[in-house]
Amino acid sequence: MLYHLLYPLHQTLSVFNVFRYITFRTIYASLTAFLICFFMGPWVIRKMSTMQVGQYVRDDGPQTHLQKAGTPTMGGTLILFSIVVSTLLWTNLTDYFVWIVLLVTIGFGGIGFIDDYLMQIKKQSKGLTARNKFLLQTILALITGLLVYISPDFSTRITIPFFKHISPDFGWGYILFAALVIIGTSNAVNITDGLDGLAIGPFIVASATYMVFAYVAGHVKIANYLQINYVAGSGEIAVFCGAMAGAGMGFLWFNAYPAQIFMGDVGSLALGAAIGTVAVITKQEILLVLVGGLFVIETLSVIFQVGFFKMTSGRRIFRMAPLHHHFELKGWPEPKVIVRFWIISIALALIAMSTLKLR
Repeated sequence: MLYHLLYPLHQTLSVFNVFRYITFRTIYASLTAFLICFFMGPWVIRKMSTMQVGQYVRDDGPQTHLQKAGTPTMGGTLILFSIVVSTLLWTNLTDYFVWIVLLVTIGFGGIGFIDDYLMQIKKQSKGLTARNKFLLQTILALITGLLVYISPDFSTRITIPFFKHISPDFGWGYILFAALVIIGTSNAVNITDGLDGLAIGPFIVASATYMVFAYVAGHVKIANYLQINYVAGSGEIAVFCGAMAGAGMGFLWFNAYPAQIFMGDVGSLALGAAIGTVAVITKQEILLVLVGGLFVIETLSVIFQVGFFKMTSGRRIFRMAPLHHHFELKGWPEPKVIVRFWIISIALALIAMSTLKLR
């Protein structure tokens, strides 16, 4: 919005020419989202407390988590509001991909909101059934995959990190592949969201990493120099990623240990889906395994635990899954688990960034 209102004035006042630059708008989209979260956070916490929208803690989880019961949740509504407002303010709204990522963010946020609403406000013990939740995610992800597939000049080839000459073309099957990436990332972030700040920290790291990927993929000269796929229009997604990182930092202010508010499914499902969609648009889908490596590890720990439990009639690999609970039960203090997982996330993101040159 500001781009459309203020950039045309550069013909009168040259200072408005800065709105032309994606880097400038990315910085201020990040700051805008951060400030919205920062200043609205206390009001949202009080509102959720008044409405008695408190976190439900399972009895079969770590006993130390019982004290978290009643902590305000559904804070993801604040994150999504900050991202959407900041994106609308600072992006070029004629960009096709901007509307796709907004659709996914709001759509998956809506699925999470319904689930949280049923559990936290209507006090239904299970919220949406797993089947209904997955069905809604699949429908929305397939629509997103189709919208990306039909975008002008979009390549359906898959980029393999470290192997520039290996790039299989999925054709129409790319729609299914894109949907799989989006659904998988959405649920992976949801699984990771089990400790104070554990999910939002790696999310900020992933957002910042894909902010760089989006910028270089949308810049024809840089993309050609780095020998990566040029995706016309993807540069504006850097502004969206900046808004995600800023909103994440603003929310972390209140979500850091000991958390004053949790994001709930309305946040985790939407943020994961947003990152997955950005990975698809920027043609760095496979690299998401590295950038979001912590989310992958957490998800695999659950898959392996469940599979091993069924195959061995009750034996376990970990003391508890997801993996962060395993380390809690080993005696690690919660802040230590969180910070060490953040460190792992940053290290994996740096390795992912290196692939821009190691091809």
